[in-house]
Amino acid sequence: MKLKDIQVQNEKETRAGFGEGIYEAGKANEKIVVLTADLAGSMKIAPFIKAFPERFVQCGIAEANMIGIAAGLTIGGKIPYTTTFANFSTGRVYDQIRQSVAYSNKNVKICASHAGLTLGEDGATHQILEDIGLMKMLPGMTVIVPCDFNQTKAATKAIANYQGPVYLRFGRPKWPNFTSEDGSDFVIGKAQKLSEGTDVSIFACGHMVWKAVEAGRMLEEKGISVELINIHTIKPLDEAAVLQSITKTKCAVTVEEHNIIGGLGDSIAQVAAKHLPIPIEYVGTKDTFGESGTPMELLQKYGLDAPHIFAAVEKVLQRKNS
Repeated sequence: MKLKDIQVQNEKETRAGFGEGIYEAGKANEKIVVLTADLAGSMKIAPFIKAFPERFVQCGIAEANMIGIAAGLTIGGKIPYTTTFANFSTGRVYDQIRQSVAYSNKNVKICASHAGLTLGEDGATHQILEDIGLMKMLPGMTVIVPCDFNQTKAATKAIANYQGPVYLRFGRPKWPNFTSEDGSDFVIGKAQKLSEGTDVSIFACGHMVWKAVEAGRMLEEKGISVELINIHTIKPLDEAAVLQSITKTKCAVTVEEHNIIGGLGDSIAQVAAKHLPIPIEYVGTKDTFGESGTPMELLQKYGLDAPHIFAAVEKVLQRKNS
């Protein structure tokens, strides 16, 4: 597998993948109920609402109440999907998620759009960069961060049949769509290897998978053999895939649209520290909030674009070979 062979089918919003996925999941399973906090349009759930109005709950701008309602619905055997922006899905309602969902292991699917810097012009108050860490620390919580439209659609459908609380994180902008259209390359808890390599392992999630593809192509042109792995499920982490890769390459770069404290990088480093200590470089935000700007401007400013990933690989290779 070579990164140059990856084909972009189109550019679509990952949140639109959620919208299509929840509609199809709703057709397949009558137990699915969708709740929103006054953001039906932004969450792309109009087709579900039109088809299943009796299974839709408009909670208004009352996110804490939405989580409580969702937890209650599971007692009657329903499968509730809560929908709002990532900041409001986690930071605003963390107590309710911890107490009413995670602590009692309720089968609630917390679906969060507009995550990370690529939210863009809405600025720091909406660009949550701590949510992966918040959610993965909750006992029993599964954390999924798909990389494109197709994978978000597949994940949305898959979590309906997955017992237990789930945090599903996706985004706002149109983004390269390159994974399998039928979702066959997505399995909860199983990492997706996009290229085989021997020099460096790159572990990425969400929108940053495509940026890692771009960087990987640049590196391959320089004769550097890149193993790129899409860690779409951050918890439970596919530790076997991580160890298999770093045993071969002996170094790693992690790439995430999230604070490097508490996110994907920390998960990879924990596995390495326990089993095979190696040099690791982290690409992500560095203990900071974001700001208003276009998605691409912000990714460049905060060091999350392809040239910064390229530079991180060069640095980790120097450390490995020193």
